[in-house]
Amino acid sequence: MKCLVTGAAGFIGSNLVDYLIDKNAMVVAVDNMSANNEKFYWNESGTTKVVDITDYERMRPLFDGVDYVFHLAAESRLQPAIENPINAVKQNSLGTTVVLQCAREAGVKRVIYSSTSSCYGGNPWPNHEEQPNDCLNPYSASKLSGEIFCKMYWDLYGLETVSLRYFNVFGERSPKKGQYAPVIGIFQRQKKEGQDLTIVGDGSQRRDFVHVKDVARANYLSAIMPLLGHEGEVFNVGSGKNYSIKELADAISSHHTHLPERKGEAETTLAKIDKMNEVIGWKPEIDVMEWINGQR
Repeated sequence: MKCLVTGAAGFIGSNLVDYLIDKNAMVVAVDNMSANNEKFYWNESGTTKVVDITDYERMRPLFDGVDYVFHLAAESRLQPAIENPINAVKQNSLGTTVVLQCAREAGVKRVIYSSTSSCYGGNPWPNHEEQPNDCLNPYSASKLSGEIFCKMYWDLYGLETVSLRYFNVFGERSPKKGQYAPVIGIFQRQKKEGQDLTIVGDGSQRRDFVHVKDVARANYLSAIMPLLGHEGEVFNVGSGKNYSIKELADAISSHHTHLPERKGEAETTLAKIDKMNEVIGWKPEIDVMEWINGQR
């Protein structure tokens, strides 16, 4: 099995590459190394390519002979996308279209697209795949466009696609640098440096957290399992339960300070994961609170 992974040196992508290589897959790992990460993770057992996903001419040859494509590369942080919508659209909309077109031309069996629960916006929770889209910011709008292109490439060209809407991903290799890094990573860094944990708003906002290894397994199963007529569709990847940001902070440290609320962010996220379980045969295994307690 030959796989191509975009965003392969980042947090989720590198965990997925490791998972695929453990499954004896041959992996072409693609990343332009533009993310504001403390470190990029390359698995020496994969074939490494430093390429921007928007560069069709350089991307196209990498797809030859590939069975499955896992497309994770993106402008993946909400607030930077709000500050620079043009870059978010370039990376997330144009970049995804380049990946799909390359996959189509190369005869790839299936493309697994990493999307986001941000597409649900202010919908009532728990969020399920039949809800209307409600994009509150340029990040979610640009990621939703990728889902639409995935569906179109199935309907128009017969390229099998799956769009996975991740909720809040946590775990090993999570970015810790900068105010827009994932919240658990920020809290871990602040505790290590002896700082107060910075909670946005009052901390009552609730998030559904899913471990990165569960996400990697969700990608793998989404590639190899029969889709049973659900080609081109969206699937939630979450834990099916949520915790408040204050609960997380309390589990890590008793020293907190508060920051102003941010615009464009949902108050609560909670995934309904029945579809992912029934069609793909996936369910999460790692609870965020148990994981945090195990880090002490």
